[in-house]
Amino acid sequence: MKPIPLKDTPGGGAEASRLSFFPKAPLRPEELRIPVAMVEDLLLRRLYVKGEATLKGLSQELKLSFPLLHALFQKMRQKQLFEVSGMEGNDYRFTLSGLGREQAAQRFLTSRYIGPAPVSLSSYNAAVRSQNIRPLIDRAALKAALADLVVTERFLEELGPALVSQKSIFLYGPTGNGKTSVVSRLSRIYRDTVVIPYAVEVDGQIIVLFDPGVHEQAENPPPDLDPRWVVCRRPCILVGGELEPRMLELQHEESTQVYAAPVQMRANNGLLVIDDFGRQIVSPVFLLNRWIVPLDRHTDYLSLRYGLKFQVPFEVTVVFATNLEPADLADEAFLRRIPNKILVDAVDDEVFERIYAREIERRRLEGEGAAGAYLRELCRRRGGELRACQPADILDIVVAASEFAGLPPRVTCEAIGRAAEIYFTRPRLGGAEGRPG
Repeated sequence: MKPIPLKDTPGGGAEASRLSFFPKAPLRPEELRIPVAMVEDLLLRRLYVKGEATLKGLSQELKLSFPLLHALFQKMRQKQLFEVSGMEGNDYRFTLSGLGREQAAQRFLTSRYIGPAPVSLSSYNAAVRSQNIRPLIDRAALKAALADLVVTERFLEELGPALVSQKSIFLYGPTGNGKTSVVSRLSRIYRDTVVIPYAVEVDGQIIVLFDPGVHEQAENPPPDLDPRWVVCRRPCILVGGELEPRMLELQHEESTQVYAAPVQMRANNGLLVIDDFGRQIVSPVFLLNRWIVPLDRHTDYLSLRYGLKFQVPFEVTVVFATNLEPADLADEAFLRRIPNKILVDAVDDEVFERIYAREIERRRLEGEGAAGAYLRELCRRRGGELRACQPADILDIVVAASEFAGLPPRVTCEAIGRAAEIYFTRPRLGGAEGRPG
C-alpha cells in the first residue's frame, strides 16, 4: 500500500482551503467525547515510558490542549499518582509516584498505546460525512492533472464526469496503454484539505488511522483546531498485487493491543486505486463480495476481535484498473454498482507519434527524422497493435545500449531495430541451440 504523491502538481500543490468539518479543541475533560478514564490511562502509560515530563510536553505528544491536560493532572495528583519534581516557569515537571507506576504497569497489560489521544467514533463518522463533497473538476483541471501524459479528448470526456460523480470507476483495456500512469496522477485533481484523526475510540479500543506514509499533512493548521485531528490533503492510496484479505479488516496487533485501520478506512474522503485488479493475492470474487454492500450503501461494517460490529462511512472513490475483461472478473450485479467503465484501448498513429515526440524531447535525444515512423511500423508489425508504453520502453533500451557501448545516445532506425529485438519476444530455437553455454 502506498500513497499517490500530491507533489509536483501542475499549477502548484494542493491548496489548504476552508475545512468543511472543524472540530474545536476540547478545553475540559467532559468535552472529549471519549471515556476520560481512557485518557487518564494513556497519560499514565506515556509518563511510565518517559519517566519524567512537563504538561506542555505531554500536551504536544498526546495532542490534548494544555487546559484540559492541566485539569486531568490536578485530578490525578489528588489521587497521589504523580510526584512533582520541579517547575519550568508556570509548568510542572513531574514523575509517577509509586502508586502511579503500579497503576501504569497494570494499564500496560490491556494496552501499550502511548500515541495521540483518540476521537470518538461518532465524531469520526460525522467528519467523513461532512467532508464528502464533490471536487471542483473541469476540463482544464483534468488536463492540468494529466499534463505530462498524452491523452485523447474522448478519454477526458469520459474520465472527467466519472471523477465528478465520486462513483467507482473501472479502467480496463490491454496492458501498456497508460492505466497505471493515469491513476497515479488522479490525486492531482484535489485542491482542498480534510481532517483525519490520529486514532478512533470504539468500545474502549483504539484504532490507529492516521499514517504519515499514506496521509500527506498540510502546513499551518488552524491554531484552534482540535490537535487530535490532522489537516491533510485528500488521501489517494494505491494498492496492487500486495492486497490481501486482512488489509480489508481491522488488524489487531497482539503486542500492543491496538487496531490498525483497514485500507478503505484510511482512504475515506479520497481515492482508493486497485491497480492490476484481478492479479492480487485476494481473489476478485472475494473482494467484490466484500465491497458490494459498501459500494451500494456507502457504509462499511468492521468487527473488533471479540465480535463487536460497528459501522463506518465508506465515502471512497474506488478505481479498479485492469487489463482483464470486466465480465471475467465480476458478475452483472457488481458491475452495476460501478457505473463508470472506461476503456483505455490501444493507441492510434497520431497518439503514438505524440508520445514518441514527447519521449524524445524529455530525454533530449537526437535522432533520424524517419526513426519515429520506423518505430511505429515496427511496433505494429511485431506487437500486433500500438501500445502507449512502447516509445518510452524502446527508447530506454536505445539509451542503455548507447551507454554500454560508450557512445552518446542517438535514435536511428538501426538502433531502434536492435532495441526491438530485445523488447519483443522471439520464437525459440529448437533444442539447446542458441542457449548460453
